Amino acid sequence: MPGNSIGKLFTVTTFGESHGPAIGCIVDGFPANFAISAADIQLELDRRKPGQSRLTSQRRETDQIKILSGVFEGKTTGTPIALHIDNIDARESDYTELKGKFRPGHGDYSYQAKYGIRDYRGGGRASARETAMRVAAGAIAKKYLYDTCGTTILAFVSKIGTLQVCDINSPAVQDLIEQLRRDGDSIGAQIDVTIKNAPAGLGEPVFDKLDADLAHAFMGINAVKGVEIGAGFACVVAKGSEFVDPIRPDRFISNNAGGILAGISTGQDITARLAFKPAASIRIPTQTIDVNNQTTEVVTTGRHDPCVAIRAVAIVEAMAAIVLLDHLLRHRGQNGYVFKNSNGSVRAIPAMDVV
Repeated sequence: MPGNSIGKLFTVTTFGESHGPAIGCIVDGFPANFAISAADIQLELDRRKPGQSRLTSQRRETDQIKILSGVFEGKTTGTPIALHIDNIDARESDYTELKGKFRPGHGDYSYQAKYGIRDYRGGGRASARETAMRVAAGAIAKKYLYDTCGTTILAFVSKIGTLQVCDINSPAVQDLIEQLRRDGDSIGAQIDVTIKNAPAGLGEPVFDKLDADLAHAFMGINAVKGVEIGAGFACVVAKGSEFVDPIRPDRFISNNAGGILAGISTGQDITARLAFKPAASIRIPTQTIDVNNQTTEVVTTGRHDPCVAIRAVAIVEAMAAIVLLDHLLRHRGQNGYVFKNSNGSVRAIPAMDVV
């Protein structure tokens, strides 16, 4: 019921708030005897952490990961993996004014409506700070998927506002973000993600379709307001003769379906696009109400991303990896590690060596 966990066999439960003492997660159901280290996880966290450039929030968090359990002598033990990150650059004073006001577009109002109490310091659990633990858990999943299946997951920012992005560090992007920072405003963006070498056969019929679970995971990322799988909304204006993906003995001719048919992966690239809204934490005065239902204005100070999607690339990849590994383990439980290539030949994924 609380909604702090994702997955059925491979599960991830996160905890902690933006300006609390720490954030963390419990990863359960991960196979035993797999080599993993804090350094493997840190590589992914370093892609997401704030304060690395003028394009993102200037909050200075090292996001140094600690593995508290579930790994012994460099290998997973099959028991729950506990991961922990200390918050070292929290500034509660930046949010004092928000104690009695609701930021429009943020979770302040809805959290208060649900619980009758809220952590106003940076939004508490509604803050993107929580997603660091998804990246940590996703790093473990990504490594397992690559080492066992050769599966790779690549996401990138393809659009910021009306600007088509070829290079996130281009002068055009830099100028746009700097202007937004001066204005105290924010902007939306699009992230594209491609999953290569995902085995065919992942996904369950009807209620646990792979594309449905991916969409669920993507929509659970802060600020995501839309998800397309494959050609997505282009299907609205397409004819069946244009949208179907014809099949030859050796390959599919096209991939409008985004690598998933009837909720089950086909072995093609799995593709998706995510729409991120502009951040609600802006310095421009905005009309709102206070906790006494009186009209007022709110201005959000503190350190915030003018475009949240820039740091969300690693989060998107992590959520995709978490869903894929969960379905891989579910497939193993029902059918074993046996998959068909796109040409119909059978390949088996060997079990991990047992020492």
